[in-house]
Amino acid sequence: MDAVDVKIIECLKANSRENASVIGSKVNMSVSAVIERIKKLEASGIIKQYTVVLDNEKLGMDITAFISVSMEHPKFNDGFVDFVMRHPQIIECHYITGDFDFLLKICTNRAKGLELLLNEIKGVGGVSLTKTLVVLSTNKEDYCADVNAAVQ
Repeated sequence: MDAVDVKIIECLKANSRENASVIGSKVNMSVSAVIERIKKLEASGIIKQYTVVLDNEKLGMDITAFISVSMEHPKFNDGFVDFVMRHPQIIECHYITGDFDFLLKICTNRAKGLELLLNEIKGVGGVSLTKTLVVLSTNKEDYCADVNAAVQ
């Protein structure tokens, strides 16, 4: 990956629907060269997918929370992850170090929804402890790392 790839990725991060001719004018390359570089970034796995970023509040999902989860024993991890993968209100799940085993990011529509989901999580086999933090406001929310740092 070189500086031109970084510029192309920055363009796609800002707007993944931006066409190759617009990107080409920004990075001083031909359309075909931009397309070829994007294909290489996709083939190498650097670009994993293109997606839509939704406004959860406008969708009525106005409560965001982080729930830390401790498991009794690692033998329960697979069952817990299966539960997480099936639950649409759990939008992120991270296996972490420290006092807890998993960190979940939750989006739900009301306090009652959070209560119900928390009770479901506590009912999953092997869950021994949870800690919930409710988000009051979000000051920064990026969806991927700084690409410039990766090439330095």
